[in-house]
Amino acid sequence: MLSFYSLALLLALSVTAPWWLFRMVTSGKYREGLSERLGIVPVRVRHADAKPVIWVHAVSVGEVIAASGLIAELRTALPAWRVMISTTTRTGQKIARERFGEDSVFYFPLDFAFAVRAWLKALQPGLVVLLETEFWPRMLHECRTAGVPVAVVNARISDRSWPRYMRLRFLWRRLLNGFRTVLAQSELDAERLQAIGASNVRVGGNLKYDIRAAKSVAIIEVLQQNVAEGTHVIVAGSTLAGEEEIVLDAIPPDAVLILAPRHPERFDAVSTLLRSRSRNFVRRSEWAQQPARLEPGTVVLLDSIGELASVYALASVAIIGGGFLNAGGHNPLEPAQFGVPVVMGPHYENFRAIVEKLRESDGVMISDAASLAATVRGLLSNPQEAANLGANALAVFKAEAGATARAVSALLEIVGESQ
Repeated sequence: MLSFYSLALLLALSVTAPWWLFRMVTSGKYREGLSERLGIVPVRVRHADAKPVIWVHAVSVGEVIAASGLIAELRTALPAWRVMISTTTRTGQKIARERFGEDSVFYFPLDFAFAVRAWLKALQPGLVVLLETEFWPRMLHECRTAGVPVAVVNARISDRSWPRYMRLRFLWRRLLNGFRTVLAQSELDAERLQAIGASNVRVGGNLKYDIRAAKSVAIIEVLQQNVAEGTHVIVAGSTLAGEEEIVLDAIPPDAVLILAPRHPERFDAVSTLLRSRSRNFVRRSEWAQQPARLEPGTVVLLDSIGELASVYALASVAIIGGGFLNAGGHNPLEPAQFGVPVVMGPHYENFRAIVEKLRESDGVMISDAASLAATVRGLLSNPQEAANLGANALAVFKAEAGATARAVSALLEIVGESQ
């Protein structure tokens, strides 16, 4: 069955090769790290010391940020070990290198035997830690064959993925029954993981409740200095194509909007959209070089990576993208940690456990595209309601913390058994 999977993966890559090549040539998006994905281990991650390795895989920016506390605590608790981090996306790679150093970060290999084995041979990890549900069949098989223990933290199975996992559960059972530990985000996630064959599953909580974004990021002070006192600031984060129009139609003309598209490759497209609508806007990358007054009605296009979570601290109201279209939503905890009132669309399947917890405590407002303008205006005109909404969200954020400590404890236990 694994051979069939590898053949199918090779066929899929072969069929889609023209598209990948086109993107590499035109945008360079997939060109970076290609050699690492193919199993070529660069010198910068090869150390002469004989320290044992913990390999942590975090797909993109969200997972890297969620795992940051975990990685820092592992490094503190295990100074005789190296903690190496792999990512799949270029944006995740950038953030990971900034936080953990280039010699500790690399691109996750394609799920072929030759690539996976090359990295396992080079790193010889004493433990592999997967974030969420990065279940790559060849990777899991090669780890088992090599006797490398695998743990999963912050594990979840979204509503969208659940039917697919269930249809193939007879295959997943063979791959998932050898985990040393699986820490699920919620009871529902734990039940789903057990149903498809994962072993040693228990609820560990969500690492995202432990993320503390800095309020001292340089751009925060610059923005504060250039927004007139009394002007409402609305931050719309992680928006997808089609959602910027919804947000622009909903924002009062006397507010400053900070707009942060989800994907960096869309920055130019959103800039074009703003220009076509004759909106007064600035791009953060250009404006920050020579900051000027942000008049009411101005849109700040946050064309940067890694600043959004901190920028939410400025918001009178935060609008979370991904939920006004049927795309599963994005993380509402980033603004919640600052006590900022949060508005989301009705499609939040990817963050169901978090959103439902917030809804139970009146810590989030759900609004569709048609009612978003009224929802935003209602919060801006009723400061006490907005303050209560934000305070309730902050209370949930604080109460649910602790997943990082539980994950570190579980991983240290595995490491201790191997010593």
